[in-house]
Amino acid sequence: MKIAILSRNPRLYSTKSLFDAAEKRGHEVKVIDYLRCHMNISSGRPAIYLGDNKIEGYDAIIPRIGASNTFFGTAVVRQFEMMDVYPVNESVAISRSRDKLRSLQLLSRKGVGLPVTAFAHDTKATGHIIKLCNGAPLVIKLLEGTQGVGVVLAETTKAAESVIEAFRGLNSNILVQEFIKEAGGADIRCFVVGDKVVAAMKRQGKEGEFRSNLHRGGNATVVRITPEERSTAVRAAKIMGLGVAGVDLLRSNHGPVIMEVNSSPGLEGIEKATGKDVAALVIQHIEKNAKPGKTRTRGQG
Repeated sequence: MKIAILSRNPRLYSTKSLFDAAEKRGHEVKVIDYLRCHMNISSGRPAIYLGDNKIEGYDAIIPRIGASNTFFGTAVVRQFEMMDVYPVNESVAISRSRDKLRSLQLLSRKGVGLPVTAFAHDTKATGHIIKLCNGAPLVIKLLEGTQGVGVVLAETTKAAESVIEAFRGLNSNILVQEFIKEAGGADIRCFVVGDKVVAAMKRQGKEGEFRSNLHRGGNATVVRITPEERSTAVRAAKIMGLGVAGVDLLRSNHGPVIMEVNSSPGLEGIEKATGKDVAALVIQHIEKNAKPGKTRTRGQG
């Protein structure tokens, strides 16, 4: 099988891990910098080029699209879909998961557990937003933020009002969510491949830090998840339409609540914490599913 990994850097742990796993299983694999691609959008003859060379003959692609390059990256994925190449994650699914508000609305519609969340444009609604989210402490997020950047814990009502008004003064879109105190600064990353959680780790923020992101000094340990947590993670990935996803959830007093569904989950933390070869499981998923015509949207979304 001929597989392309769409990644900006072949030396990144996740990219290298997927590359090595594909090679080990006998596949021809290449890392393609999607930002260096250009596309021919002629009617009936979609094509992708890297420099003067036409990219063709691939059976599957693994999109590793950076958050800041979502627009162009998903356009490249969509072009591959139009060429009948199987993507581990489809362009529409990646776009859904990257839009925090849209993803929460989709999960809400399907009855998946979520923290109480409010969204508004008018700062005159600040008082009611705070009330909707059960009062301070509150978590306030920039919609465009990633990896814990643009996420603030407001411990008092006054602080919440100030942060909301400051963000709105920058003309930024924000989400306000209830603070799940009982989570104790920890979340659970469930790595979903197909219809299974293949690995799970607990990420604990460093002392005094409510964000559990590993690159912010948090640590990861293997964790045993409950059947409810497992089914919630799989449902969330399915609702987004993702074949491979990192689903982040918190343990609340009223069951698991979803924080985020990631379409390009990192492999380093979860492979080291669990000792599992997650990359090999992703390649096995491709072997099982990469057939012409398997892409649901076929570039239509």
